[in-house]
Amino acid sequence: MRIQAGVVSLLASGALAARPFLNEPDTGIEDVLQFSSNGSLPDIKSIVGLPDFEYVARKYLPTRNFTYYRNGAAGEYSYRNNLEVYRRYRLRPRVLVDISNIESTLSTTILGHNFSAPFFISPCARADYAHANAEINFVKGAAAGNILYMRSIEDIAAAKRPGQVLFQQLYLESNETFNKDLFQRTEKAGAKAIVFTVDSAADGNRHRAARFGVGSADSSYSAFSWTFYEQLRNQTKLPIILKGIMTVEDAQEAVKRKVPAIILSNHGGRQLDGSPSALEVALEIYEKDPDLFKKIEVLADGGIRYGVDAIMLLSLGVKAVGLGRPFMYSNIYGQEGVEKVIQIMKHEMAIDAGNLGIPDLKKVSPDFVEWKKPSGWAM
Repeated sequence: MRIQAGVVSLLASGALAARPFLNEPDTGIEDVLQFSSNGSLPDIKSIVGLPDFEYVARKYLPTRNFTYYRNGAAGEYSYRNNLEVYRRYRLRPRVLVDISNIESTLSTTILGHNFSAPFFISPCARADYAHANAEINFVKGAAAGNILYMRSIEDIAAAKRPGQVLFQQLYLESNETFNKDLFQRTEKAGAKAIVFTVDSAADGNRHRAARFGVGSADSSYSAFSWTFYEQLRNQTKLPIILKGIMTVEDAQEAVKRKVPAIILSNHGGRQLDGSPSALEVALEIYEKDPDLFKKIEVLADGGIRYGVDAIMLLSLGVKAVGLGRPFMYSNIYGQEGVEKVIQIMKHEMAIDAGNLGIPDLKKVSPDFVEWKKPSGWAM
């Protein structure tokens, strides 16, 4: 009884709430992923999961470079929540289901374009911090795996394969002339859609980044509005996706404004500490306006490290999910690393769907997750 009382007292004191910010889960990474005496990378064949890439990047990259990829806003609670939120909900596997054809059901469409899997490379800056070929590795890796890449710079268009579909992320200004010129260059570069990031109204409060001199150079305050978005549509023939939706109200407004697609995202937890994860926003939409998923293509990114994370988002109605940091970390291996992430995600999504008893990933439903009773595993 004394031991139990002590445990209760410890829990009540909030000691567990003050636990340190952990890195990768301990799955034997340090025992296997060894660096040679000359500092060369561990054999990529020893990489078995996406967290492995973060471990290698943390050990291999200069601290300043890794900090730029890893940092989050303020105390980085939203960053951590992005990762932990998936473990707060228990799965509900079904048994005695024929899942022998699950791999053939991974393909999807995004705005009418066909891809081999329902995940994509989210736009991220400064890929050259990990590899000299920078974003070119993402273009070529995405082509090899037939997945979508939402590129962050336009001058890599020449690296794409004939027929390859790329979307272009843009940071726009209130200057109409500037935006029109940017749209024209984007169209000329062959992008099939524009990704307009809307969750960065002001600079992110990134303490970790500031300490190492890798914060954002943009400290202006935006004057963007929904009316501004409608004006933008008249300046380009390309569909404009809104990236950074964090409430059901804004998702509903996007439907009202006839936005073709939205991306649920909190900018990787880099802008506003306390902002909700993509999973929490998707769940809010499902609970308050489930038909919204039928009215607009909903994509999402943030904290996805395992195949089952992606499946949980898909179960609520999300069309495809994006991964940012895992691809940035994998880029230390160049194109081979990017392709490895794609292979791992496809494999994990297939086996996790199979173990859940999902015969067709396109028909995954919310019933495979106990959404009403969040657990305490990651609280």
